Amino acid sequence: MSTEPATTGTDEPGGRGDGAPTDGPPTAEGTPEDREATSTTASEGSRESAVDAAESESAAAGPGDGDDKPADTSDRAGDETEASGDSPAADGDSAADGDPTASTEAGGAEAATDVSEAQAELAAQRLERERIERRKAEKAPIASGTKLSGTAADLLAAVRAVEGGQKPPATVFGEPEPAPRRPAPEPVRRPQPVAPTAGAVAPSGEAVEAVRVVLTEGGAPEALVAQVAGVLGEGAGARLREDPWQLLRVPGVRPEQADGFARALLGAECGPDDERRGRAVTVWLLEQAAVAGHTALEAPALAAALAQRSVSDPDEAVQSTVAEGEALVFQDALDNAPPTTAATSTEAEDGEAGEERPVRVLIGLERYALAEESLADGLARVVNSVPKEDPTDWSSAAASAPRSAAELIRAVAGHGLVLHTGGEAARAEPAALVTAARALGLRAYAATHSADGRRRFASQLSAAEGSDAAVTTLAGLLSGAEGPGRNVEGALDLDLLVVLDAPQLDVETAALVAESLPDGARLVLSGDPGVLWSAGPGRVFADLLTVRACPQVASRTPDPGPIGELVSGIGIGELNQVDAPGKEVVIVPVRDAGEAVHRTAQLVVDSVPRAFGISAEQVQVITPGHGGAAGTRALNTALKERLNPGPGRFGGFDPGDRVAYSPAPGRTTPGRVVKADAEGLHLECAGAAVVVPKERVEQTVRHGWALTAHQAVGHRWPAAVVVLPGDAAQALTRPWVYTAFGRAERHLSVVHGVEQALPRAVAEVPAKPRTTRLPALLKAQVPSA
Repeated sequence: MSTEPATTGTDEPGGRGDGAPTDGPPTAEGTPEDREATSTTASEGSRESAVDAAESESAAAGPGDGDDKPADTSDRAGDETEASGDSPAADGDSAADGDPTASTEAGGAEAATDVSEAQAELAAQRLERERIERRKAEKAPIASGTKLSGTAADLLAAVRAVEGGQKPPATVFGEPEPAPRRPAPEPVRRPQPVAPTAGAVAPSGEAVEAVRVVLTEGGAPEALVAQVAGVLGEGAGARLREDPWQLLRVPGVRPEQADGFARALLGAECGPDDERRGRAVTVWLLEQAAVAGHTALEAPALAAALAQRSVSDPDEAVQSTVAEGEALVFQDALDNAPPTTAATSTEAEDGEAGEERPVRVLIGLERYALAEESLADGLARVVNSVPKEDPTDWSSAAASAPRSAAELIRAVAGHGLVLHTGGEAARAEPAALVTAARALGLRAYAATHSADGRRRFASQLSAAEGSDAAVTTLAGLLSGAEGPGRNVEGALDLDLLVVLDAPQLDVETAALVAESLPDGARLVLSGDPGVLWSAGPGRVFADLLTVRACPQVASRTPDPGPIGELVSGIGIGELNQVDAPGKEVVIVPVRDAGEAVHRTAQLVVDSVPRAFGISAEQVQVITPGHGGAAGTRALNTALKERLNPGPGRFGGFDPGDRVAYSPAPGRTTPGRVVKADAEGLHLECAGAAVVVPKERVEQTVRHGWALTAHQAVGHRWPAAVVVLPGDAAQALTRPWVYTAFGRAERHLSVVHGVEQALPRAVAEVPAKPRTTRLPALLKAQVPSA
């Protein structure tokens, strides 16, 4: 396969465009339009830029750009907060990649992530009961006419009341005043920095009305009423009047918008030096850092970001925030820094000086600090609780296992925590481990990031009875909807847990896993270290690999075929030529974004199905971001027109539309629209029926013919079309390319318009760093680290 650019520009698999995607078209034209903020990247290693870029991301994603008053944040979640789509990580994939410029996107949430089917059913029943009770309360008792119902019965009761000289019920002649709109109850989920706490009690009508009055006085849009009341809870109106900058706690609101709101309420009393403003901006910056993947920020970086936000005394603002308990301060020793000499007063008099170990000062939100500390404690317990005398015959299991899996089995035999790295083909090794452990009578289970991953892993297990039940999604396992359930002590009822797709673990989910394991249980974290990191804060798998606190087994099983060879090279920073005699890899050069959209539609609708017998429904389009002339929105519009045209009468969707459902930040489940009715939008996702309430559709459902790489992580398709328009050049990183190209099983087409930016990204742009405390905590907890 040649690395020279194709001269024909054909989009036909097998045309002269096939080759390694090393070079682009001779005159690729960028179309830098309204792209997601991943196109704005901070310079490597600059912590100040990291925070500032994260702010810029949030600003770009926030409501009412350019306004100094809060704008309506009820626009489509994909435009501002890619909450599930993802996460609140940056558009496309920045957060997963560790990009500190990430905005509140991140790719996407899976249908079964945070709630079991039983919980969802209970929530739906609760809503129905509330609706019925509300309707009953609105109707006056009817003394007679019991055979009538509805409006007729109400009218009869009104006539009887008038005849008796009484006032008729108001509900007869006018519509009842609508009850305050409460957000649809969210399932129990790991909390996110941009989302209100799940399961919170809905605010009362009085609280909602008080918030409406304050927002109106401050010139804020009424669409924010429900969000503000939900976030601030009872007494929200009084809290907001006392401290207008509390508005920054609402997802999507930016400091300049909160400033405008505060000026309208406080008048001359409002100023940039207000202590309340300093605290609110400090918390907001820490939340934006979490969106970008950091669990804490170094003090100088936070101070610089505060200064850029017109906080005159950043140190005082940080101290005030800490004093109020809204943030915590940590000091972590720097292992690689030389010790400094410091003299106490006594030593100075004696002419002696002692050595002090340098530390870095970190500021973080309590929730992530507690999650990292809990995770370190839990992993230390797993490492140290393995019984010294284990009657299990691991040696015979290792001897009878395939050679590639024997090393992993031996490592698990002697240790409570083991890390396993490898690509898609390497999953055969943890599959052999689970099969062997179950054959030994152990309660062994595996958990994957997605339902598609569960299907693929289950296919690699032996056909022994119950093997399918041994594989769950991680969300289903933790919720109790799948897997062994929990014992009387609340721990998972198992002896061995293998977590696949480990790079997708954020600190809160990982802490929950570690806390859920019983004493003596073994934990294997398995995954491909080259893919994008988690949508949520932290880089758990990468930190564990760095700190070397436990055995690490690196698989030697390569992914097969030209696609596997290409992706393996990308993983080590090389965009190699690969021989693709079956046209497994095809390069389609394009000049601009318009041509990229046109070529992509041709590939999905005609070329790939005709050349490879792969239906259009099995072809997935992947692009760096949601915005721009060749982002997911533009591509989905073009593909819907070709594959399922319709008016979009159900919130922009029609039956048969391919969708990406993201009920919680960080996980996405592909699905299809079935119908829509009064209950909401009915979807079929991974074989399960899902009903999305109509008020949640805009926030959680997107068209899914085209996804970002972060939304696609954890899934694979027979064919993938990766679109690289010219304006996406700055968004590309090695993990992004590795993840996007690795989603294809049989065929990969690359719509290439970034010229040399692609090989440059593969060779020179690794994952962006994330600031975390887990390595330091583990070194203190685990002596071997």
